[in-house]
Amino acid sequence: MTVCTGNICRSPMAEIVLRDRLEAAGLGDRVVVDSTGVSDEEHGNPVDGRARRTLAAHGYPTGDGHRARQVTAADLADHDLLLPMTAQHARRLRRLADRAAGSPGLAEIRLYRSFDPDAPVVEPGGDEHLLDVDDPWYGDESGFETTLAEIEAAADGIVEHVRARLTGSSTDRTATSR
Repeated sequence: MTVCTGNICRSPMAEIVLRDRLEAAGLGDRVVVDSTGVSDEEHGNPVDGRARRTLAAHGYPTGDGHRARQVTAADLADHDLLLPMTAQHARRLRRLADRAAGSPGLAEIRLYRSFDPDAPVVEPGGDEHLLDVDDPWYGDESGFETTLAEIEAAADGIVEHVRARLTGSSTDRTATSR
């Protein structure tokens, strides 16, 4: 599950890209990808129009039928991997996980860009903000292009991480300290 603030820009864009990459890798029938936001301010809203236009311009589906929703404690138990877009989102998810402590099978929480081989390496206890995917909502179309580029740059690393988890292999080359 990809997670951003309102679930209308970054996280649905990442959901769409990941679904596309997992399908291309032959894993589409073994993995469910969805998205949420840490806020309920956009609840029920569709994907932002600028995000839709950017996705379409790059040959992706545009998220028809998507409706924004807020992440819940149940999502942490229902998902294996949560991919927050920013350090702030990660902190919110970790607090939610702390409140749900004791629940079986809580999801792994890793910043989305930690899978980008060209992103900064953040040591344990380091500044996770270095891996933030900035919110394009406040700007123009160029911000959505940047967001899509950052999402695409990490997508293959996520696919390989998921493949490794599904096969039980240790081929995940991303640092767990990221």
